[in-house]
Amino acid sequence: MSIFNFLKRKNLEAPISTILPQEIYDSSALELKDIIAPSALRVTPKGINLGEKVLRSFFVISYPRYLAESWFAPIINLDKVFDVAIFVEPIETAGVLRTFQKKVAEVQSQINSREAKGLVRNPMLDTAYQDLENLRDQLQQAQEKLFDVGLYVTIYANSEGELDKIESEMKSILEAKLVYVKPALFQQEQGFKTTIPIGKDDLKVYSKLNSSPLSSLFPFISFDLTSDRGILYGINRHNSSLILFDRFSLENYNSVTFAKAGAGKSFAVKLEILRSLMFDTDVLVLDPEKEYEYLSEAVGGRFFNISLNSEHHINPFELTVPGEGESFASVLRSNIINLVGLFRIMMDGLTAEEDALIDRAITETYALKDITADSNFENVEPPLMSDFELVLSGMEGGDSLAQRLSKYTRGTWAGFINRPSNIDINKKFVVFSLRDMEDELKPIAMYIVMHFIWNAIRKKLKKRLLVIDEAWWMMKSEDTASFLLSLAKRGRKYYLGLATITQDVGDFLNSPYGVPIITNSSIQILLKQSATAMDKLQKTFNLTDEEKYLLLESDVGEGIFFAGLKHVAIKIIASYTEEQIITSDPSQILKIKVAKADLEQQK
Repeated sequence: MSIFNFLKRKNLEAPISTILPQEIYDSSALELKDIIAPSALRVTPKGINLGEKVLRSFFVISYPRYLAESWFAPIINLDKVFDVAIFVEPIETAGVLRTFQKKVAEVQSQINSREAKGLVRNPMLDTAYQDLENLRDQLQQAQEKLFDVGLYVTIYANSEGELDKIESEMKSILEAKLVYVKPALFQQEQGFKTTIPIGKDDLKVYSKLNSSPLSSLFPFISFDLTSDRGILYGINRHNSSLILFDRFSLENYNSVTFAKAGAGKSFAVKLEILRSLMFDTDVLVLDPEKEYEYLSEAVGGRFFNISLNSEHHINPFELTVPGEGESFASVLRSNIINLVGLFRIMMDGLTAEEDALIDRAITETYALKDITADSNFENVEPPLMSDFELVLSGMEGGDSLAQRLSKYTRGTWAGFINRPSNIDINKKFVVFSLRDMEDELKPIAMYIVMHFIWNAIRKKLKKRLLVIDEAWWMMKSEDTASFLLSLAKRGRKYYLGLATITQDVGDFLNSPYGVPIITNSSIQILLKQSATAMDKLQKTFNLTDEEKYLLLESDVGEGIFFAGLKHVAIKIIASYTEEQIITSDPSQILKIKVAKADLEQQK
């Protein structure tokens, strides 16, 4: 404000030199209303221009005879900007009963008059008479009360065209339920004042509703995925409610997570792991990028680095002790089948003759150690890969196969799988990292580790979660992909939840095992996606166009959470402490390492 305007407002004619400086300072101070007020306001008969926005107010003029529960939910859940105001004024029951008595008498008189004239019965009069009598009885017994109810909606948009589109959408939803609205023509200012949160009804357009239909107007309704037990997955972006869920309460315990690189998929899964550990769930992780090492240290778990130079080894010929309902013969047979699949990957495919030859060689290799279908091999030392190579080279037609196998027994890869197992996974949290394994060997390593884990799972029944990060590696080979599907199908029997994570949606869905794994997963999490993968995902998950654009425009840690037949928009959040433990952001990891190094130096 200029000093001259200040003088004019104060109606002062004194010279400027006599005005106190404090008065000048106070006159230019901003108030709250100056900050929140729009730059301009224009009221028209059909709407209001409020700064850069246009808005329009409506009121409900008619309701159907019966209001179903949550009929207002589709409006509440519209992904639009709008305000809703509900005004409820109780009506004195005694006065209502007197009015009802007169109305019942009028309707009864009309019915009797028609009967006296011999006219056909009027169903509308009969229904009205029954409704009035029933409501009068309920009011008399204090089971119901009557209210004057005003329901008003103000919608916002960036242009008149967008406003008309939202109005049409809202009206079509309500009219499908026989609820009719009208714009507040020439009363848009009053309508806007009614819907802003000052608690004043300037329109006063009321309908009379009793308690039961009034309860269906309860406004705090939206898509919800909150249960009375489970872990916090995130915040519902529709209504900011908590998404609490227990995967072990569904028909199967599996989940799939799809997201582009950097969208927060590993962060989301690590957060679930951290919270699941608090609910007595054992967690095993197949980690291709060494992302879970710090989490393992923080929770006192075990971290195994699987590589050619690693001190940790797994013997694929090792046999587990039969579990409940299993026999030594079934365990041996199952492991032979798994080993045939492993050699198929190691040798880049086998002919039918080679397949049969390897199957026979495996059986003979076990027999050398007195391991047969009829024996108890609980305390017997299993054979090694070099034993198998020796048997294979002595069989007719096995020389070439033994030669192809030699790099795993005597070559550079011998340290990986040609030694006795020395891994103990008897911990609440176990991580197998494959980052230092050569890319060519990763599918083989994944297959071996997965079977080792599976044998441990079958040995003892416990609540477990198995996390497969970057699962597209396993989808490259038919044997590893089919084994992943078998885990998804059979895991429930062993109280196992399988969590599959991938960023390469194309490789995963192009595999014939990709979609069956998704259909066998009760929980599906879709985070921010790239445009190239969106069409496949939309078709696979039957996403609407709105959901498709939501995924494309989501921020890190945002997306859609599916659980059974329900799905909601989710925002994954973590506490400060959780974030420090599970973050995958390189800048944050570097800060943590520097802080840790400084702390060690101070000690």
